[in-house]
Amino acid sequence: MFLRSLLVWTVVLLSIPAFGQSAPAGPAFEIADVRVSDRQINVGVTGNAIRDGRYELHNATMVDLIRIARGVDAEKVLGGPSWLELDRYTVIAKAPPATSVQDARLMLRTLLADRFKLAVHEDTRPLTAFAMTVVGGKPKMKEASGSAPSGCQAQQQPQQPEPGVVPKLTAVCRGMTMAAFAQLLPRAQSVYLPNPVVDLTGLQGTWDFEVSFTARPLLAQAGSDGISLFDALEKQLGLKLELKDMPTSTLVVDSVERKPTANSPDVAKVLPPAPPPEFEVATIKPTSPDQKGANARIQPTGMVNVVGLPLKQLIQLAWNLQSDELLDIPKWTETARFDLVARAFASTTNTDQPPIEIDTLRQMLRTFLTERFQIKTHVENREINGYVLSAPKARLTKADPASRTRCTEGPAANTADPRNRNPILSRLITCQNMTMAQFAERLLSLANGYVRVPAVDATGLEGGWTFTVNFSPIGLVQSGPGRGGDGGPVPGGGGALAASEPTGALSLPEALDRQLGLKLELQKRPMPVLVFDHIAEKPIE
Repeated sequence: MFLRSLLVWTVVLLSIPAFGQSAPAGPAFEIADVRVSDRQINVGVTGNAIRDGRYELHNATMVDLIRIARGVDAEKVLGGPSWLELDRYTVIAKAPPATSVQDARLMLRTLLADRFKLAVHEDTRPLTAFAMTVVGGKPKMKEASGSAPSGCQAQQQPQQPEPGVVPKLTAVCRGMTMAAFAQLLPRAQSVYLPNPVVDLTGLQGTWDFEVSFTARPLLAQAGSDGISLFDALEKQLGLKLELKDMPTSTLVVDSVERKPTANSPDVAKVLPPAPPPEFEVATIKPTSPDQKGANARIQPTGMVNVVGLPLKQLIQLAWNLQSDELLDIPKWTETARFDLVARAFASTTNTDQPPIEIDTLRQMLRTFLTERFQIKTHVENREINGYVLSAPKARLTKADPASRTRCTEGPAANTADPRNRNPILSRLITCQNMTMAQFAERLLSLANGYVRVPAVDATGLEGGWTFTVNFSPIGLVQSGPGRGGDGGPVPGGGGALAASEPTGALSLPEALDRQLGLKLELQKRPMPVLVFDHIAEKPIE
């Protein structure tokens, strides 16, 4: 789970077409395989890369397809039917070998108009955003020296922080314009900033600065030593963020078909299934007995650096299995530690490559481990613990059936963020036009650490609902009294984690009960388990 908290500050400057620019007769792919795909709730969109004339996008919602094709942020895609962020699609297309990622986006724009009959128009609408201004008219930053490349990088965290000390996140920025910094902030810190940031500082030129703050989930744990991103920006840089409704250039969906037109009969011949993605360069070796601790870094550039990680954890990462109950694996894998260095691409100088998604790197790691450790597996159903969602005293609001079906981290539009008042309840999930079955399905990705296998809906509630639930991260709840050694449910508590009264922490099950009248309880039920039939104790050369 430590990999999910990894902060990567980066600026990717892309030569994308002007916002909202239409291209009815634009460039097109030679041929494309377009189809509805199975929804993978805990996996984001992957692909958006072109290699050897093959362009691929997987697990993309219609909003993903539009934002990629048009070069806009998802929150600026408005209108359209309720399923725009629900259904998932796969696009695999053939393009000329010299096609760039930017050209492929123009081709994707043509494909959406042709295969989905997508029609959009530009408009200016009031959207809630963080206005970034200068406190007192004078910033606490230095004008850039011009000697360093432009961008922000995360300062390396100590491998073994001092006991009882909550480390701060530090970003070192050089040669940054305020417009670029405003664009970067919500992408790097969406937990703090669920809305876009608009630069209203009036500051020209480029700037050098550093900013240190406490991750939002750790604010309560840090106590008086913690500092929020908002306070850090104001005290250290002289920049202030305030929520305001501001006129914003948006892209409005006028019409779109849910089902794409049929593929060409030649698709299977021209675009055969691609082999599983592989690292182009990778080495693995047993960890030195002198190595203390373990750490891992996975970067969007495709670099993977692992030191001292048990093989079992590597396998859980590769197969994306959060629960120990979902795999049957030899005991020795818990203590056999390995160092791994891998790159998705042998070349490190090709700056045209877009960032690689964590899920693509998982597939590469899975392919690598399977080959090197000669892994053989099968899947079988077993009775394991899983959450069941019920509604003994539901207190929910019926949704507008025309509104988008989605769940997001952060407050509902035009409402105050309760996390600013009570940082120990640092998780805030807002769902709109969501059925209980869809909500139960999404808990695996929404409730990080609480739900480790897919939950089941047993509420009996029909239709879509709109609601918000505010709770504490699992780590703060586990540290309360009455927990087992592994931080699991309190014995005899029906599977629900009780609140830690001295700290004020509130578990997800208790928050659902108190705030929405929903019950989340553990029950035994059959689930597919990955069984390892063979795994070598030493990797082959």
